[in-house]
Amino acid sequence: MKKLVIIRHAKSSWDEPFLNDHDRPLAERGLKDAPKMAKRLKKENIFPDAIISSDAVRAKATAIITAEQLDFPTKKIDFIKDLYHGSVSQILSEIKKTDESVKALFLFGHNPGLNDLIWKLGGEIDNLPTAGQFGFKFDVKTWEEISAKNAKIWFFDYPKKD
Repeated sequence: MKKLVIIRHAKSSWDEPFLNDHDRPLAERGLKDAPKMAKRLKKENIFPDAIISSDAVRAKATAIITAEQLDFPTKKIDFIKDLYHGSVSQILSEIKKTDESVKALFLFGHNPGLNDLIWKLGGEIDNLPTAGQFGFKFDVKTWEEISAKNAKIWFFDYPKKD
């Protein structure tokens, strides 16, 4: 059994409109939502064995805040350039590189790629909101085997759901 938790970065700041998109930090709301959503995962006993994240500033910050809340070593987060606005095939390629020993993988990234990934795996969703979390379970032995055929929706949560 493999578990994938797809997490969109928390709300980003637009205070500096000319800042490169890759370098945009979290907004005040994002700084509140990221730990709030991590605490919900903790309450449900959902913890990562590995974390991969886009290397964009807002995704990195969301991943680090989440890791800290879940007592996951931030030094073990794998920041991957191709996850920054990656296509579904790029994102799946990174997921499928995950070591077999990893049972629960957390993936931090961006839309539209994350929405597209959820749809490709059989999740019906209009939009994964900022700081939103979508979980799948796969009845497989390796990450290479994951597909819509063996994906089961586990949960969908987002900050305004409460």
